Amino acid sequence: MNLLDESHELLHLARAHGIARRYFVVNGFDGALTMLGLIIGFLLSSATPLSLMLNACLGAAIALGMSGISSAYISEVAERKLALSKLEESMIKDLQDSVHGRAARWVPFIIAVVNGAAPLFVSLFIISPLWLANAGVFLFVQPLYLAVILAFLLIFMLGVFLGRIADISWMHSGIQTVVVALTTIALIYIFAG
Repeated sequence: MNLLDESHELLHLARAHGIARRYFVVNGFDGALTMLGLIIGFLLSSATPLSLMLNACLGAAIALGMSGISSAYISEVAERKLALSKLEESMIKDLQDSVHGRAARWVPFIIAVVNGAAPLFVSLFIISPLWLANAGVFLFVQPLYLAVILAFLLIFMLGVFLGRIADISWMHSGIQTVVVALTTIALIYIFAG
């Protein structure tokens, strides 16, 4: 059994698919809104060197990823230990060496990776135009504006994903997340503009 299949099996056993999916969406959304906020802040500021903008966004992306990994791991370890302890009490048996024990040890790690990877990869994708421009690649659109477009695209796609999960209108769900992004931009303009 490969690592992906085993991870899927452990998540299924621990009934943690929904948790991993929620963490992916919530933290992906956090990453997208954070990058959008930074980029809008740079657009409102006086001319800032591209390398400085890239470093600030990269620092925020890494911090979001580390925060996601550490917070999910700490909380999931506690939850999984509690669940395993209750199961052991009800079965009057030590389950540390069972598949339930393995799930209690590995599911927090799997969820932590999902929780941290989502904002990191979403953020890196959004700031990719800044990297390309910094590397001297010609872009037809100014890199900050292209990053805003990518942020809106990802925010809409996260909404679509949620709509499909909830079996509601994917378009309505996608538009809801875009409205949140537009509200975020409006608030930035009100307070920083």
